[in-house]
Amino acid sequence: MPGPDFSLVFPPHPVWVRSAREAVRALLMSARRDDLTDTALLLTSEAVTNAVNACHSSGCSIPVTLSAEWTGVDASETLRVLVHDAAPGLPAGRGAEGGDESGRGLALIGDCATDWGVRPHDAGPGKAVWFEL
Repeated sequence: MPGPDFSLVFPPHPVWVRSAREAVRALLMSARRDDLTDTALLLTSEAVTNAVNACHSSGCSIPVTLSAEWTGVDASETLRVLVHDAAPGLPAGRGAEGGDESGRGLALIGDCATDWGVRPHDAGPGKAVWFEL
């Protein structure tokens, strides 16, 4: 099975959310998949922000990993984005109220992605949130 089309490892700090988006944007541009850009960038922002926040709230300083790959025959197939963090526990949707500034990330991913999920990490603490478009 081929590896990811890219992988980015960065400290669990909010400043890296922009770099994560730009890496996904570059992948989509190289594949000429402008049709996925807006949704992919939104969902990448949400997944990476959730990972950074989970690390921050648990005191975890282990880097976050973002990877993306095309599944299928060519770049006209499915984009899979995976965000791994080492914070304990699995994320759960909190349900946001009207004026809340957070709590909508997993709901957005669920609403906008073709498929998505959360899985515990195989080789150590943490989990991976993934989505497909």
